Amino acid sequence: MIEIVIPGYGEFSLRHLVLDFNGTLATDGQLPGDIGTLLNNIAERVELHIVTADTFGRVKSGIEGIRCRLSILSQQDQALAKQQYIQNIGSDRVVAIGNGRNDRLMVKEATLGIAIVGAEGSAIETLLASDVICKSAQDALELLLNPKRLIATLRS
Repeated sequence: MIEIVIPGYGEFSLRHLVLDFNGTLATDGQLPGDIGTLLNNIAERVELHIVTADTFGRVKSGIEGIRCRLSILSQQDQALAKQQYIQNIGSDRVVAIGNGRNDRLMVKEATLGIAIVGAEGSAIETLLASDVICKSAQDALELLLNPKRLIATLRS
């Protein structure tokens, strides 16, 4: 569990990290170099979930060796499916990370939402639904491993 108290913002007991794959973790279906190590470090503290439509068909090989639950979604109604996924595991204990328009409801539903603006950019709806915006998945994951960075960003 990751516990964070952010003055003037809230107290968080995070048990789940839900991530989109393409555009958030991966670019063109490929994970960057050492992101797997960061993901496994976080998986020691929270349950890791990857939810994706697997646009490039590479998620299974891409996450090999990463301790996570994988959910491959239908191409239809992805935004709602991701939101329902968060609701089913208990949104008050979830941090969600995404970039695409289909991530907007997931990021908003989670108790803590982080948007990524990487090589694919980010949908404006997802940015507006987020608590924090990062330039890469690595930066977002490091926020969770170093919670004082989140405190510095979100405190009143």
